[in-house]
This record gives sequence, C-alpha cells and structure tokens, in this order.
Amino acid sequence: MLRANVAAVNLVAVMFTNAILQTAFAAVKSRNLAQRRKLRMLAQWRKIRMKPKHFAVAVAALGLAIVLAWTPLPAGAEVQDGDVITPANASKVENLLSPGSFALVKQGMTMKIMPAEHLESPPPYRAATEKYSPQVALAPDGNLENYVAGLPFPLVDVNDPQAASKIMWNFEYRPMSTDDIDARNVEAVSHTDGSSGEIEHFTFGHLGLYNYLGRTEVPPTPIDAGVLNMDIASRAGVYPVLEPAELRGAGLVRERSLLPGVEDNAWEYSSDSRRLRRLPASCLSDSFGLASISANSAGRNSGSGTGGGATTYASTLDPNSWFGFSGKPTEYSYRLLGERSILGSVDGSSPAMSCADDGGRSVCEKWQPRHVYVIEATAKSGSPLSAGTLVPKRIFYIDSEGWFITASDLYERDGRLWKTIVNFYAYSDRATPGTRVAIWPFKRIFQTAMVDEDLTNGFSTVVHTPGLDDRDGLYINMGAIDGNFFTPARMVQAGR
Repeated sequence: MLRANVAAVNLVAVMFTNAILQTAFAAVKSRNLAQRRKLRMLAQWRKIRMKPKHFAVAVAALGLAIVLAWTPLPAGAEVQDGDVITPANASKVENLLSPGSFALVKQGMTMKIMPAEHLESPPPYRAATEKYSPQVALAPDGNLENYVAGLPFPLVDVNDPQAASKIMWNFEYRPMSTDDIDARNVEAVSHTDGSSGEIEHFTFGHLGLYNYLGRTEVPPTPIDAGVLNMDIASRAGVYPVLEPAELRGAGLVRERSLLPGVEDNAWEYSSDSRRLRRLPASCLSDSFGLASISANSAGRNSGSGTGGGATTYASTLDPNSWFGFSGKPTEYSYRLLGERSILGSVDGSSPAMSCADDGGRSVCEKWQPRHVYVIEATAKSGSPLSAGTLVPKRIFYIDSEGWFITASDLYERDGRLWKTIVNFYAYSDRATPGTRVAIWPFKRIFQTAMVDEDLTNGFSTVVHTPGLDDRDGLYINMGAIDGNFFTPARMVQAGR
C-alpha cells in the first residue's frame, strides 16, 4: 500500500510539474532565452521520484521558481545580446554585477554580452541526485547529514531559514568536479595598476583536489574508504612550483576532515630550506599561504592590501579563495541576501585570454545573464578562523543552475571592500579545442580562469587553468590522481 501511495504521489508530482511547465512555456514564447532557461532547469528534475514528505517542499520550490522565470532584469539594465561593454559604457552593467566585478569593468575588463545558455549536469551526477538527495538533511547547527553523492538539496525554498546553508552545501558538492581534478601547468600572473609588464609569473605543476565523498564517475563510488577509515572528506593542493626559479619545488596541500569543528590540516614545503611546515587554518585566508618560503626570499614580501603580514610573494591569491571559495563550510555562518539576475562568464574560451586594455589584470570573455543566490559568509565566532583570518566576510554569487561561484567580494573588518574574485568557465566536452586526452563523454562546466584583485591598490593575479600553452592540462573525474596525491609526503617527493 505504501509503495502504491508513493507511486501515486510521484504521478501527481509529475503531472503537476508538467502542467506548470506547459503553461509556463506557452506564456513565455515571446520572452528571452534567459527566462526560458529557468523553466528548462525545472524540467531536469521532473523525473526525480519524491517521497510524500518531499512533495510539499517540491511544490513550494516549483512555484517560487516559476515566479522567478518572470523576474525581469533590473530596471537600469540596458544591455542587449551582442553588446560589448567597456569602461566607456560600463554604467549599463552596474546593476548586473557584483561591486567588485563592476570595478574591474571600469578599469578595462571588456565584456561581450551573449544569450543565456542552459547548462546540463553530467548524467552520473543527476542519477546520484535522484538516488540520494531524498535522504539528506541539515542539522540545526548547519552540518550536513546522510549525504552520499549528487546535489544535496535539488529544491531549495528561499523562505527556509536554512536556505543559505543548503545553498552552500550545494556549492560544496557542485557537479563541476565530484571525484577529482588535476589542472596541470597552471599559470598565475600578477600585474599592478600602471605597470606595462608582469610583476610575477608563477607556474604550478598541479592544482586540484581528490574527493572521498560524493564520487559519481571514477571508482570507488560513491565514497572512498578514507571516509570510513580516516574521516577525510577531501584533499587538495598546489605543487610543485615550477617558476619563479627561487621558489621551484615549493607547494601547499590541505586535508579536510568530515567532522564538524575540526579545522583543515595544511602543510607547506620550501625546497630552499627543505622544510615541511604545518600551517594554522587562519593562514589559509592569507595571500599565497607560503610564509616560510616568503621569509626565505629577502626583499620580496610585497604585503597584502590590508597589511596582513609577510606571507605574500607578489600575489593576491589565498588558498581559501581557490575555485571561488575553498574554506570549510562549517567554519562560517551564512545569510541569504537575496536572488538576482546578474551577468556571468560561464561559456567562454579555453584557454581564457587576459585583457589588454587593463594591462592583463583581468580576463576578457563572453558573458550571459545568470540567476544567482547572493550569500553572505562570516567566519564563526570562536572558530579557528575567526581570530586570525584576514577575510572575516565574503559575499558569494552562486549560480542557481550550476552551483558554482561566478563572483565573490571580500570585505575587511571595518566593512570596506578589499578584494574581488571573478571566475570564468567553459562548457564543453574537452578542456581545449586541440586536446587529445582530456575529453569527456558529455559536456561539463569547468573553470578556465580566476581573477583575484586587491581593489585598494590595483594589484591583481590572474590564474589560468589549464595553462595558456597546455593543450592537455585539465583532467576532471578521469582518475588522473588518487587519494594519496595531495599529501605532504608526495609534495615533498615532487619538490626535491
């Protein structure tokens, strides 16, 4: 009888969803692609089988999403498909960007406006979402419970008091790279305002991560035994440094515990001193996070825009900003500031090319309308990060379809906007047009570049993943690395 009731509920849910979608599509035939994209996004989830207790939530979320499909762009928006945005007409997009992104446009980041595009998650990820999401819950303290794989919360009700935390867990387990990612020969190029050349050029042998939980494509799936044996959620890192020569062999790795309240373990290695050093979690929000290496390089400490100490080496990058945000979710409190239609670069070129009009401080790409959640993240009081972190507050713009961060603004303790991060993505079945190895069986979203700029002094670092001259340098969910890759022992071995 119970099985029959569940089937009946599923049937009603599908009929209800189909009816709404058919009515909605009929009503928006004359509307733009961005609005129709939101309706197609709803259609992806028509096949999810819902238990009775999830039906009411699904109906509420569907109703909200239908309303959003009719949400127009802000009144001040004057952009059209094909427009090219430069500093001369930057005012057209002021209401369609984060404050930090808008600052980059005013200094020379050119944007070409394109129609909105629908982004599909990989089929294995969708299957895992359908199978496991009904059992996922959020504890009162915001910790994730019963998660295995896929998107934890495919239907988010923005009126839910825990909506912000659910959105952040969706970001944490986003479909972009569920198993592993190995970006090779990654380039990070630093520029400053008024400089005609590079201030610094880094090349890293590997940048990436290995997930022990939420695996969908490469065995072992859906979890690696490390989850059970060591309570490890993931390992990540960047090593070895290939250039500049004086840093060659250096690196940084981190390990994330599945247990709430346990801070990330992090280690840095200096090939110059042959020293492996344990880092406190607070250092992961500092620029570059290579304190001992910088200390061994006399006269090279440029300092951060906030006077944040001696860990910078002509770079604005901090490990907690990798991929837009890499901090441990449970170490922050979240608040949903709202939903917006903004512009994001989600189907650009790979490799992405730096802008010429601002001296290489940003990336010039195609942009399209995206529906995002705006989330405020604040380091929790009493957490390992709250006392020493240089970035107590971040504002994230999270794509509601791909669950990646399009932009992030970082604020100082006095509330002043300090740094901005803009992420650039591509949507393809291969990392670069000429690739021979890194080809996926379906199109997927992947990051091509990240701009990290200190807005107080114009110092910027652009990260290219993969490197500009690397044809086969991006391996996502291909088993290119294993669980032992981003460990201190492997990093030291590679750096010697």
